[in-house]
Amino acid sequence: MPRHRGTSIVLLVATLFAVNVVARLIIRFGFGDDDTAQSGASIAMFGVIGLILAVVTFLRAQRVAPAEWLPEIGGGALGGMLLTVIAGPFISGANPFTAAGDYFFSQIALYVAFAVLGTLIGFWVAIMLGRDFRSRSLKAYQSARARQRKVVRR
Repeated sequence: MPRHRGTSIVLLVATLFAVNVVARLIIRFGFGDDDTAQSGASIAMFGVIGLILAVVTFLRAQRVAPAEWLPEIGGGALGGMLLTVIAGPFISGANPFTAAGDYFFSQIALYVAFAVLGTLIGFWVAIMLGRDFRSRSLKAYQSARARQRKVVRR
């Protein structure tokens, strides 16, 4: 059964938003008014999001060309960012637009930075290990050309 691109995007969005929900609940019930701990937990959340995107990119880069996996991961990261920035504050008991604009845009900037960095790290690791789609295709081509031809005698 073929896998639809929309399914993988929705799964990635749900996973990234679930990380945000868990982090916001930990911040809300565990740290209360401690701004330093809240900032640290937010950075940890963005780090986990970057790690998830790095792993997903590493796995997808092995199977298909970047033209196929990049829109999936980009769409999933964009959807996760929109849910995190717009719907996420409601979990914390706040409104996303009542805080200063600096907070709203810094959340977007951090999300984009960690998402891009995670995706690049996953792809670079796949390339370094020679496990990306292009390297594997090249190895298959070279091994097919290097095989000895069988001599047929009559």
